[in-house]
Amino acid sequence: MTNPWIAALLALFVWWFSTGAILWAVRRADGQGPQAHLRLAILGLPLLVGGIALAALTRDAGGQAALFGGFLSALAVWGWIELAFLTGVVTGPARGPLPFCLSEAQRFRAAWRAVAWHEIMLAAGLIVLAALTLGAENTLAFWTYAILFLARISAKLNIFLGVPRINTEFLPNPLSHLPSYFRQGPVSWLFPLSILVLTLAVFCWIERLVFTGEMRFALLATLTGLALLEHWLMVLPLPDAKLWRWMLPAPTPKDDMPQSETPHGF
Repeated sequence: MTNPWIAALLALFVWWFSTGAILWAVRRADGQGPQAHLRLAILGLPLLVGGIALAALTRDAGGQAALFGGFLSALAVWGWIELAFLTGVVTGPARGPLPFCLSEAQRFRAAWRAVAWHEIMLAAGLIVLAALTLGAENTLAFWTYAILFLARISAKLNIFLGVPRINTEFLPNPLSHLPSYFRQGPVSWLFPLSILVLTLAVFCWIERLVFTGEMRFALLATLTGLALLEHWLMVLPLPDAKLWRWMLPAPTPKDDMPQSETPHGF
């Protein structure tokens, strides 16, 4: 674990496997009746509780194991919140397609109502991990979650404002209405700004890694690099969905949706 390349590969594997595991569980629940998604979200609660507990246990611990524990704790908290979203348990007060809107402000309010509770829960997770770790010896849980949080906000805003490539292949039944809120077309002013900020962040983490050799910067650089890749996949026609499609159960007939948000990591 002291080798930054091993740390980066572990981060990459955890990202890939965790995303696939969540997609697999949600895809299975799609074919098991209307209560299956709620049961899945409840069964996944140990992820949330365990993640918060692990962040608290590793906040004042040193060493490589404690650092990786902080990294995993943030992914566990994030993973449950995303699981709750994909199952439709925590989304927003609006559960239907985009209503007729006369202005971008109306469209934004409608989109907010479709995901409001999810966004509030993501912000609450950031606040909890900040309260647990800031000022402590090990702050990796907070920084890991902060990267996921800011990158996801950027990705959602870009999809709302417009990107050429939006893949809805893995959207589960409870979220089948969300594509109506997306805009597929030329990129907006936000896309180059997002690419610039994420690229600078990757170079900042790599610079810290080169000068300190600390594993935490390898983990953060990898995670930020994946977020940067997520954004580029909104414009590049690459078959990224193949990373997970082979490990998922076959969709039921009602799952079939036009393929036009890829998971890009949970």
